[in-house]
Amino acid sequence: MPRPRQHNRHLPRSVYLRHGTYYLVRAGQWTPLGRDLASALREHARLVNADAGTDVGSLIRVALAERHKQRQLAESTREQYAIIAESLAEMLAEFRPEQVERRHVAAIKAALADRPNWANRHLTVLHIAFSYAADAGIVATDPTIGVTKFREQERERLLTLDEYHAIRAQAGARLQAIMDLCLLTAQRISDVLSIRLADLTDEGIAFRQGKTGHRLVVGWSEALRAAVDRARALPGSVRSLMLLQARHGQPLKYRTVLHQWAQACELAGVGDARPHDLRAMAATMADEQGLDAKRLLGHKSESTTARYLRSKKIPTVTGPVLADFGGSGGKAEVLPMKSKVR
Repeated sequence: MPRPRQHNRHLPRSVYLRHGTYYLVRAGQWTPLGRDLASALREHARLVNADAGTDVGSLIRVALAERHKQRQLAESTREQYAIIAESLAEMLAEFRPEQVERRHVAAIKAALADRPNWANRHLTVLHIAFSYAADAGIVATDPTIGVTKFREQERERLLTLDEYHAIRAQAGARLQAIMDLCLLTAQRISDVLSIRLADLTDEGIAFRQGKTGHRLVVGWSEALRAAVDRARALPGSVRSLMLLQARHGQPLKYRTVLHQWAQACELAGVGDARPHDLRAMAATMADEQGLDAKRLLGHKSESTTARYLRSKKIPTVTGPVLADFGGSGGKAEVLPMKSKVR
């Protein structure tokens, strides 16, 4: 992410003053805007609006592309943002960027209230777009400011093995391979889709997690080797450098996997199931088997892992003991309590 300005903070993003001339700097190219501020700002607005288009959908696409340049968003995040961008472009099809007000953003939030997490993602994408637009001088203010997000509850859903097998039975061979690799490695689906043939080492599968940059190797097991063999045997006219690929050698898109997953879940009759639930399922199983779930997930702290697993496991506890329970008269004698030390 670029460092904040130390000078000329009144200028829009990517506009710089050099030797008495204002420039728009993008992709290493310096485009002169003019020598006085007023004309430079008018030319800047003209150029930026030409790129962003006159509709909200075009603005969102340009803003997301700029965000990706700054932060290198994970493939799954980009895919999700692209889906949301289409949704927002449809909702705001009749609006120009400068016509969108806070009340319109609040109305979008209200319309998606039955899916609070999804509503929050829409607010995030809108904020990215209008923060960019405000910095670029396309709009005067960011209309998302002041619209609070819904409070998101921790997901408690835990897939069972029966549900896993039911979904897998309705999935195609490629989705089956993806599901097996997600369950056997406990990695994010985006990291599983990014496995290269070069990542298949003698020790196991080497991962560099796209979200955190954390590096780890998931050691080989008989089941994991078999899953990799099934993935390598998938039909395809072109063999790429990736373990998993589309039919003609192109990288697999998260959106495609999500669609296939939804179809398999519907056919299996399994509701409220997400691909990411496989990671929680794998981590919970590993924890129950006495394995190091923290290292497997690539977390930096025990507290992060504890929060991740906390809602997935229901604790089993022991209640107080009663003496002669069910004895004569059906009376239960409570064992004497120890006096408290004060």
